Amino acid sequence: MLEVTCNDRLGKKVRVKCNPDDTIGDLKKLIAAQTGTRWEKIVLKKWYTIFKDHIKLQDCILFYLWYF
Repeated sequence: MLEVTCNDRLGKKVRVKCNPDDTIGDLKKLIAAQTGTRWEKIVLKKWYTIFKDHIKLQDCILFYLWYF
């Protein structure tokens, strides 16, 4: 079980628990459930890297993400 911390850089920070075999698209849906935004509008970034929806969390190291 992973705990991912996401920040929208406007003061809203969300902590989401998910499995390592979940995809980025699944993570976006979990974030959307907590924040009330549509999951299609969420873009997960770490610095300049934008994560695509089909990548599994175990394939990329995620410690702190920004979402827009």
